[in-house]
Amino acid sequence: MDIRIKQLASNLLNYSCKIKEGEKVYIEVYGNSATPLVKELVNQTYALKAMPFIVVRDDTLRRAIVMNCCKEQLEIMKESEMKLVEQLDAFISIKAQDNVSCLADVPSEKMKEYSKYYRRSIVEEITNNKKWVTLNYPNNSMAQLSNTSLEAFEDFYFNVCNLDYNKMSIAMDNLVKWMKKTDKVHVKGVGTDLTFSIKDIEAIKCAGKNNIPDGEVFTAPVKNSVNGYITYNCPAIYQSVTYENIRLEFKDGKIIKAEANDTERINKVFDTDEGARYIGEFAIGVNPYITKPMKDILFDEKIMGSFHFTPGNSYEDAPNGNKSNIHWDLVCIQTPEYGGGEIYFDDVLIRKDGLFVVDELKCLNPENLK
Repeated sequence: MDIRIKQLASNLLNYSCKIKEGEKVYIEVYGNSATPLVKELVNQTYALKAMPFIVVRDDTLRRAIVMNCCKEQLEIMKESEMKLVEQLDAFISIKAQDNVSCLADVPSEKMKEYSKYYRRSIVEEITNNKKWVTLNYPNNSMAQLSNTSLEAFEDFYFNVCNLDYNKMSIAMDNLVKWMKKTDKVHVKGVGTDLTFSIKDIEAIKCAGKNNIPDGEVFTAPVKNSVNGYITYNCPAIYQSVTYENIRLEFKDGKIIKAEANDTERINKVFDTDEGARYIGEFAIGVNPYITKPMKDILFDEKIMGSFHFTPGNSYEDAPNGNKSNIHWDLVCIQTPEYGGGEIYFDDVLIRKDGLFVVDELKCLNPENLK
């Protein structure tokens, strides 16, 4: 057994979920390549005198179901799974799909139904009431997306996922304090000039408790405060479709214009419901090992020197009142290689070209987190 897998399993159980004797652990896995990690999780869960439960999912089978599903069927599926979920204490979700585009040709209306009548309620039960963590497992599909060999990607992956998250957590405290005392945020960059308020909205640090890899501090804009425009320079996948060159314009919080490589399709996403055209999250990425896009949002949203500005539902931890069936993390990188950029808190420059320039926040720059 690769010692790195043992360490990752230990981190998930003991640091992220803090599993205790007698607790019930739900392990959800998409695909087969993560089997070594799942087996190690089972063994370590038993060693902690807790109980593991495994659910294996397959996107090719999910596609077959969703293509012709109906509301009644999805609600029966939801009720059946909720009976198990409600009995469990912790949830670990592992994505290891062989083909991340498996659902790309599923009609958007069918994916909306799948989310609304089945998946969303289960996810809300887990994220609101259970200990949880989600991660992607290194396989050939992920290596292809990052344009590298599987061996090289595995080395990168375990460096990212097994870093010292406790050290990162301590360093994040200063950024949390800055965000909590901030009213006006101004973000500038290539194709971006955006203003909004985060006044009186909670700021939350993410350091390995719910996502692996991790490395972001998030809040949300006051719902109607967003004005200006933003151009995202990181490719984004939604329901297995890749979008690039996304540009959004805002007026009083609402997306009034959306363009991308597929403008018609992306506007259908933002027409999912009323809340889909408002922002539910603003977050700053700080993971020192993630420096370029991989078309994997669990990695891309933590890119050092990035931020994400998320259309859709806001989190209960940092609510701004926006509700939606979507929550789509869209990422903009501000390091020099991607055109640079600036973030101001109440007219004070706090980050330039991806690096923090305020003394209290320099602890989050890469040389201090590795």
